[in-house]
Amino acid sequence: MNKIYLCAINNILSGNCSEDCKFCTQSARYKAPINRYKFKDTKMILQEAKKARANGAIGYCLVTAQKGLNDSTCQKVAQIAYEIKKEISSFNIIACNGTATKEQLLYLKENGVDSYNHNLESSKEYYPKICTTHLWQERYETALNVKEAGLKLCCGGIFGMGESKADRESLIDSIVSLNPDSVPINFYIPNPALPIKNRNINFEEALNVIQKIRKKLPNAKVMVAGGREAVFDNLKKEFKMYQAGANSIVIGDYLTVKGNAPQTDRERLEKMGLKIELEC
Repeated sequence: MNKIYLCAINNILSGNCSEDCKFCTQSARYKAPINRYKFKDTKMILQEAKKARANGAIGYCLVTAQKGLNDSTCQKVAQIAYEIKKEISSFNIIACNGTATKEQLLYLKENGVDSYNHNLESSKEYYPKICTTHLWQERYETALNVKEAGLKLCCGGIFGMGESKADRESLIDSIVSLNPDSVPINFYIPNPALPIKNRNINFEEALNVIQKIRKKLPNAKVMVAGGREAVFDNLKKEFKMYQAGANSIVIGDYLTVKGNAPQTDRERLEKMGLKIELEC
C-alpha cells in the first residue's frame, strides 16, 4: 500500500456512441453536454502521453467511445500505440475500445498495446436494466479474449448506479472469476442528461467494495478511477481508501469529467506518506 501506481486516460474518440448505456455521457442518445469529436491528431495524443509520463503515470489508456472495435479503429489505435512506444518505451499502453475479437487483440498486441481494458460495468443480472443494445455476456467474452490473446486484462465496473448489494456481490464475483491484472473501480457520476439520476453508494460502502476486491484479488492492481474525487473527498477519506486496498489511481481528467490536477494528487500522496511506483 505504500507505493501507488498512477495511470492516465485519453479520450481519443469522443461522444458519438450509438449504444444506450444509461450510465454513459458518451451515448449520443442522451445528448449530454460534452465535447464530441472524431479521432484526435496522433501528434496531439503523443504530446499528451509525454505529459502524462512526466507527471508520473506508468499506464496510459487509449479510449474510444463505441460499442466495439472495427477494422479502421483497430488500425488507428494500433498506429497510435506504435508511435507512443517509439517515443516512450517504459510505458504500459492500455487500449479500451469496446468488444473485441481475439484476432483484433492480437493485432493491437503486435503494435505495442500491453493491456486491454473492458469493464463488466455491473452484475449480469442488473445489466439489462442499464443497457439494452448489447448483452453483458459480450463484455465477459471480450475479457476472456483479452486473456487468450496474451494481453494483460484490466476489468472492473461502476458502483452506485442503483444496483442492490446482491448485484455488487455478483459483479465482484464475476470480476474475480476473470483474475484480471488490474481492477478499475468506478463510482457513478450523475449527469442531468442521463436516465440514472443519483449515485446510491456512500463512503463506507465504497470502502467495503475496495476491501472485498483486494481480499479476493491480492495480487491485482486495484485502481480507483471515476468518482474518486466525489466519494473520497478529503485527505482522511482518501487515506482510508488506500488502507482498504487501493494501490492505483487515475490522474488528470477522465473521459468527459474533469479530475484533479496531477500535481494536486502527487502532493496529496506525499502528505499521506505514500510513494509513487515508477515501474509497472
